[in-house]
Amino acid sequence: MSDSPAVRYRLPAEWEPHNATWLVWPQNVSDWPGKFSRIKRIYREIVSHLSESEKVKIIVDPGETRKRAEGFLREGPTDLANVEFYKWPTDRSWIRDSGPFFVRNDSGELSVLDFGFNGWAKYADWENDDMVPGFVAETLRLDSETPARLGKKIILEGGSIDVNGEGSLITTKQCLLSTDKQARNPSLEKNDYEAVFSEYFGATNVLWLNGGIEGDDTNGHVDDICRFTDPSTVVLCLENSAEDPNYRPLRENLEILQDLRLEDGGKIEIVPLPMPSPLFFEGERLPATYANFYVSNEKVLVPVYSDPKDREALGIMSELFPEKHIVGIDCVDLVWGFGAIHCMTKEEPLR
Repeated sequence: MSDSPAVRYRLPAEWEPHNATWLVWPQNVSDWPGKFSRIKRIYREIVSHLSESEKVKIIVDPGETRKRAEGFLREGPTDLANVEFYKWPTDRSWIRDSGPFFVRNDSGELSVLDFGFNGWAKYADWENDDMVPGFVAETLRLDSETPARLGKKIILEGGSIDVNGEGSLITTKQCLLSTDKQARNPSLEKNDYEAVFSEYFGATNVLWLNGGIEGDDTNGHVDDICRFTDPSTVVLCLENSAEDPNYRPLRENLEILQDLRLEDGGKIEIVPLPMPSPLFFEGERLPATYANFYVSNEKVLVPVYSDPKDREALGIMSELFPEKHIVGIDCVDLVWGFGAIHCMTKEEPLR
């Protein structure tokens, strides 16, 4: 990567102090067939936990949505003094992928990177979501930049990468280097992405895994399989049943990761994370995983699935985040929308 542009920004790790967490209030009924009425309750529970230690900034559709959302939140224990509403039209609620990347320059000042979003190269309605980063930057009065490569705006979703904040970034070939119909940036190759990650995220060390899990309609997002929990430790999902289609791909990722190193040449500590039993919707596998957790200022919100392995997963997270309170959030209904807690949240670092 000697020909890579100079590092210009750093993408903070998720566990670094937050000023706020951004959410998009759910409004697309088709994302949760037959479950939509329950989804708002899950959002209320998550907002309640987050509002205890940081601001929660919720994007709502223009019109009566704010009034309805605020009234619904009042029915629970949410600290509304820490909740702010912002009106903007959206297509879906997965702000991890459509929202802004908050980065710091050499002086520590916060800026927004406005990467492109195209509905995971799968859905037709995405134009409103693609404008969310610009709206957030303008709302917060932050400088904004649109990363481009080979003359084109780069498509990049937040769930496709994870960083340790010190120079290492983890992603998958399946998502970013795909050449099928879900290709985000057909003209970009591995070295192009590595140059982008170095310049815009300060990630000079890119860890490439192969692919994601069954049922992930994002085509291999890394936040469903492998996450940093501190600068030198990752959790990696592993399937114990050799009959499950996830068994071999996840074992291959383990073999790959064991041979990789951190930005300083140090070894990566790999902590296995179990997979819950498969969940299905109309015969289609859903991306149920414990790796889709979110690290807030005081808590780690972990998806659970009324599964015997829930307790094991929560115990592992407790050991990895001893100074934070680990909270299990029932995501059996939420995952019907092909996402969970990490997908619906976006951290705004402390200024």
